[in-house]
Amino acid sequence: MMKDKTILITGGTGSLGKALTSHILRNHSDIKKIIIFSRDEQKQFQMAQDYPEISFPKIRFFLGDVRDEQRLVRAFEGVDIVIHAAAMKHVHLAEYNPDECIKTNIGGAQNVINAALQTSVSNVVALSTDKACAPINLYGATKLTSDKLFVAANNIKGSNPIKFSVVRYGNVLGSNGSVVPFFLKKKNEGKLPITDNAMTRFNISLQGGVDMVMHAIEHAWGGEIFIPKLPSYRITDVAKAVAPDCEQVIVGIRPGEKIHEEMITSSDSFYTYDLGKYYTILPSVPNFKIEEFVESFSAQKVVEGFNYDSGTNTEWETINSLRVLIKKHVDSNFE
Repeated sequence: MMKDKTILITGGTGSLGKALTSHILRNHSDIKKIIIFSRDEQKQFQMAQDYPEISFPKIRFFLGDVRDEQRLVRAFEGVDIVIHAAAMKHVHLAEYNPDECIKTNIGGAQNVINAALQTSVSNVVALSTDKACAPINLYGATKLTSDKLFVAANNIKGSNPIKFSVVRYGNVLGSNGSVVPFFLKKKNEGKLPITDNAMTRFNISLQGGVDMVMHAIEHAWGGEIFIPKLPSYRITDVAKAVAPDCEQVIVGIRPGEKIHEEMITSSDSFYTYDLGKYYTILPSVPNFKIEEFVESFSAQKVVEGFNYDSGTNTEWETINSLRVLIKKHVDSNFE
């Protein structure tokens, strides 16, 4: 799958980008090259310290912004697989800086598509978010638009054999800006700010996100949105897991936040199939035969009206399981 391939990761200095880099270098030593594309020179400098050229001759660092299509075209020369992880992702910052969010998340997505179609790229996997499902905030709306662009790109490629697919998942435990590191920093103050007692979220580890991307690279036919089957957590349980003795102070939800997150709406159910470990939403206008896809993956059509959200989920993290996950994935010294 990866032998002699060149892989480029946009937003490669982010949490998932670094996890993908580590996974690929560790498990696919027969790749030709891996390119880290991002606009933050300081993060590239810091990441390069972890991958000195003498020990990691297959890694390259490429400064650039997904808003710059010509820079992407240059970066994609000789690339086989693109993992598009670059995004402006903080909900409240997007609400106050909408034009910046649109330029990166929508314009950047279209630039990645255009650059891939102009070069020899054969496979593009774009990262999405649960907030793209029935969005109520600008960030979610831009990511839904991005998803639609990548799905539709399969119908404008002509005879080009390139495949575009999307992976959509929930909050990554311990990623930059997520709730667990925030609570760990606040616990010494004796109080933890809680947005709403009823708030729930889906939970996935960084490795879970990496596994989804690798699954899409290997199995996508083009146009799918892959969704993992994940446990949910209650924000109050996260607070109790991190700091059981801290007071929980209700501060209200921030602009653009939901109480519960969705990943599949009832309207999506008409195109959604159960693949076992994952669900997939197939394009409404696929460029392959649905019957062949179903047979190839033993896919099962979900019932009409099916929806998947963190509040009505059947699988839940407990306070104890959250503590185990925090120690394993976020802070090995956590007690």
